[in-house]
Order: sequence, then C-alpha cells, then structure tokens
Amino acid sequence: MANPVQEAALGAGLLGRGLGLILRRPRLFLLGALPPLITSVLFVGVLVLLLAGLDPIVRALTSFANGWDPGAASVARALVAVALVAGVVLLMVIAFTTLTLALGSPLYDKISEAVEREFGDVPVLDEPVSRGVLRALRQALALIAISAPVSALLFLAGFIPAVGQTVVPVVSAMFGGWMLTIELVGAPFERRGRLRLSERRSAMRRGRFRVLGFAVPTFLLMAVPFASVAVFPIATAGGTLLARQLLGERT
Repeated sequence: MANPVQEAALGAGLLGRGLGLILRRPRLFLLGALPPLITSVLFVGVLVLLLAGLDPIVRALTSFANGWDPGAASVARALVAVALVAGVVLLMVIAFTTLTLALGSPLYDKISEAVEREFGDVPVLDEPVSRGVLRALRQALALIAISAPVSALLFLAGFIPAVGQTVVPVVSAMFGGWMLTIELVGAPFERRGRLRLSERRSAMRRGRFRVLGFAVPTFLLMAVPFASVAVFPIATAGGTLLARQLLGERT
C-alpha cells in the first residue's frame, strides 16, 4: 500500500515540476496568464461587491440574533460572515477554473501538449470541434451543479462552533482542490479518448493521496486574488504530469 504522506508530497511536488517546465516556455507562460488575468478582474469585482454589502447580508441572515446579548450576537454574525465568504470563495474558485479554461482552451491545450512532448509523441483526439465544445460545456455545468450544493452545505456547517472554523476550511480546500483537478487533468485524458468525467474520477480515486497533495495547494493558491494569473499555467503543466501518472505513463 502506498504511503499517504509520501504520495501527498509527490503530488505537491508536481507544482514545482510544472513551474520548471513552464518557465522553459516563457511565451506560453505569458499567453497562459492572460485568461486568468481577465477572469481574476471579474471575480475580484464580484468579491469586492460581496464584501462591501456583507454587513447587511449577514444581518439579514442573523435576524434570529436581534434579541440576543450584543456580544453573543456579534460572535454569531462573525461566524456567519466567515462561513458565507468561505462558501462563496469555494464556488468562485471552481467557477473561475471553468471560465478560465473556456477562455483559454487552445492555449492550455498547447501547454499540456508541450509538457507531453517532453516524454514522446502526443496523442491526438480526432473529433469535430463543435462536439468537443459541447462536451466541455456539459461537463462544466455538471461540475458547477455538484459544487453549488456542497458549497451551501459547507456554508451551513460553518455555523457550528469550532467545527466551522477548523474542519470546514480543511474540507473546503480538499473538495475545491479535487473539483479543480478534475478539470486540470481533462486535456490529457481526452487526448487518449477518455472523454467521460467518471473516467477521470475513477483514476483520481486510485491515486487519491497524490491527487490531494497536488489539489489542495493548487486550490489555496488559486484562492489568492491575482496569484492565479501565475498559478494557472503552472497548474496546467503540473496537472498534465499528474494525469500521465494516473494513467500509468512515465513522467
């Protein structure tokens, strides 16, 4: 049985290897940074609007505490505010990845292909572009449909004292990173004709500790405003290496 700590460390190391690979291709790196820059501006704008209106939203959600002692009411509102922001950030990071991949799909395919070329010939999927676009859209909607209710559950769990401030952030990073990685490993799987999300999830479950070692730090870095501009092309390269490992191919 694989050592979970060692596997997680190997997964985290793929980000470093992705950085080394992408820095050898500065033009691809700079081009790959443009789509996340655009989406970062959009999502930071949404986050600023949320934070600007956070107080009235939290007060509306905690109307049950209006008659409480002021200290207890303040604590309850602070917990709700933290849970709300954490839930929104989780959903935004996943939606951010979906939108960024949609905007920069040809660029990220080139990054992924460049990484694969390091190890030999690059597989080619022969299908009409329209079919690939429709599949990507359908899968993106499926991932968001899964993420939205989980984000809501994590938001509600954030109300639980102690658990909401310790367990929930950890679970959020693990879940968010996992969903993120499903998308980041997509291109190598599809080039090999493995077109269903279930095939990616099955391979990821077999190497879950390595996947989480890659997924959690990637998610946390993506959650930092504008850090994702640099992280996204690196994560694309690292995700390609991870996909090859999950498929039993050399890296």
